[in-house]
Amino acid sequence: MNLFFKQISNSDFPFLRKVYRSTREEEMKLTPWNEEEKTKFIDFQFDAQHSHYSNSYKDAEFMIIVKDKRDVGRLYLWKTEHQIRIMDIALLPEFRGNGIGTKILTELIKESDESGKKLNIHVEYNNPALKLYERLGFKKIDDTGVYFFMERLPEVKL
Repeated sequence: MNLFFKQISNSDFPFLRKVYRSTREEEMKLTPWNEEEKTKFIDFQFDAQHSHYSNSYKDAEFMIIVKDKRDVGRLYLWKTEHQIRIMDIALLPEFRGNGIGTKILTELIKESDESGKKLNIHVEYNNPALKLYERLGFKKIDDTGVYFFMERLPEVKL
C-alpha cells in the first residue's frame, strides 16, 4: 500500500472540511436542518476544532493522508517527550475498511515501541474503529462521558 503524508496548507481546508463532514454525516441525518444549515454548522464545528487543536497542541503535526496520489484522509499528531497523541485520524468513507487505518496505526505503534512513548487517542463511544484500537492493544483508561481515552503502552524490548 502506497501511503504518504503531506503537511496541510490553506488550500487543503475544503478537503479537510469534507473529511470532517464525513465523520458527522450520521449525526447530520438526524437533524431537521436543510443542507445550507448543515454546512454552516459543520463549518463552524470544524473551525472551532481546528482552532482548538492549533492553539492547544504546540508543535502538532497536521497532515493529509495520501494513497496512490489521492488525498484520502487526515492525521493530526502531537508528540511530546513521553507520548504520541493521535489527535485525529479520519478517512473519507470510500477508503474506510481497506486497511489504511490499520497500516497507519501499526506504523505509529512501531514508532511508540521504538521511542518508548505511550500512544493515545480519544475515541467516541460509537466509533466503529473502537474495536480496531482494542485489537491493536489500546486500553480504555478514562471515560469522559462522550469519549474513551485509550492508550497503548510501548512494548519493552529486552
